[in-house]
Amino acid sequence: MFAMLDLLIVGGGYVGLSAAVAVKQAAPHLSVEVIEAAPEGVWKKDPRASAIIAAATKMLEVFGIWDRIAPEAQPITRMIVTDSKTADPVRPVFLTFDGAVEEGRPFAHMIPNVAMVGALREACEKAGIAIRHGVRAVGFKNTGPAAELALSDGSVVAARLVVACDGVRSKLRDMAGIKTVTWDYGQSGIVTTVEHERPHEGAAEEHFLPSGPFAILPLKGNRSSLVWTERTADADRLVAADDLVFEEELERRFGHKLGWIRATGDRRAFPLGLTLAREFVAPRIALAGDAAHGIHPISGQGLNLGFKDVAALAETIVEADRLGLDIGDLNVLERYQTWRRFDTFRMGVTTDVLNRMFSNDFTPLRVLRDVGLGLVDRLPGLKSYFIREAAGMGQGQAPKLLAGEAI
Repeated sequence: MFAMLDLLIVGGGYVGLSAAVAVKQAAPHLSVEVIEAAPEGVWKKDPRASAIIAAATKMLEVFGIWDRIAPEAQPITRMIVTDSKTADPVRPVFLTFDGAVEEGRPFAHMIPNVAMVGALREACEKAGIAIRHGVRAVGFKNTGPAAELALSDGSVVAARLVVACDGVRSKLRDMAGIKTVTWDYGQSGIVTTVEHERPHEGAAEEHFLPSGPFAILPLKGNRSSLVWTERTADADRLVAADDLVFEEELERRFGHKLGWIRATGDRRAFPLGLTLAREFVAPRIALAGDAAHGIHPISGQGLNLGFKDVAALAETIVEADRLGLDIGDLNVLERYQTWRRFDTFRMGVTTDVLNRMFSNDFTPLRVLRDVGLGLVDRLPGLKSYFIREAAGMGQGQAPKLLAGEAI
C-alpha cells in the first residue's frame, strides 16, 4: 500500500512550482507534492532569463515572493519593432510601445531563471510542499478514485489529481493517451547573453529578419538576453562556431546602437515548432505549461501562457474542493479546459501566422506588413489594447491570481 496525495505535480520548473504554491496557499489542508527528473541543484546553473508579464507579477505578489525577485528584475520600459534585411545599414522603426500598463507597473520584466526558481522553491518549503528530485514518471494508470504513477526509483505514488508540467515533450501526457497536433518550423532559437557598451534604458527590441525574429531583451546592467531565430542548420553552425565568427554574425544583427557588444553566456539552440494538446484534461490528469502547448517565441508569451494555466487550474481545483467536489473528476477539470483552451489556440495560431508572415523576404508581403505596422503605430487606442493584452490585463475573465487577488 502507498499513501494517497491530493495533488501530485510532475515537473519542477516555473509552472510546476507555481501550481504547487498556488493550490497549497489557498487550500493548506490539501497534500501537494512535486517530482522533478533533474538532480537537486541543477536549476542553480541555468544562465537564462525570461520575460514575465505584468499579470504574472501580480500572481507572484500574492505568493509573497515578488519582493525577493524584484531586485533582480529588469523592467521593460519600451518595445521597439523593426522589419529589415540583415545587410540593411539602417533599420527603420515601424512600431513602438510604451512599457507601462498601470502607474508604476511595466507590461513585463526580464527575470533571471535562477531568481525565479529560487523564490518559488522557498515558497514551496515555507508551505510544506515536498520536492523529490531525480525521479521521473514511467507509468500512469487511472484506477477510478485515483491516478497511480510508477516512478523511476521503483516506487508508486497515488493522487486524486496529477498535473503534467513536464515540458513540450511530456512523457506523462503520452502515457495518459492525450494526443497532440505538432509541426516543425525548420527553425531553431539561439539563446545567449551579451554585454554592451551603452545602457539599454529598459528598451526591448524585436528585429524581424528574413530568417526569423531577433529579439534583444534588457537585463540588469549593460547586459541583454537574446532570442535569435535562424534556420536550424544555420543555428547549429553558429552555436558550434568559434567566438570570433559568432560575434561577427551577432554584430551584423545586433547593430551598433549600444556600442561594442560581447557574448558572455553559454549559447544554446532549441528547435522551434508548434505543439497543441488535443485535450488539456483527462480523468485524474491535467496538462499545464509546455505540456499543453508549445508555441513560437516570436511573441514572448510561451512561459506566460503557462502562468495563465496555473492561475486558472489552481482556482478550479480550490473552488471545487471548497464545494466538496472531487478535484480529479473530469467534470471539474472541464472548467479549466474551457477556460484555457481557446486562449491557447488563439495564441498558437497568432504566433504561427506572425512567424510565417515575417520570416521571409517576399517583397509584396514585406510592404504589406510594414504598412500594417505603421498603421498600428499611429493608432494609440489600438496600441494600448495590444499592450494590455500582451501584459495579460485585457478585458476577458482573468483568474483571480492574475488580477492580484487571493483565491
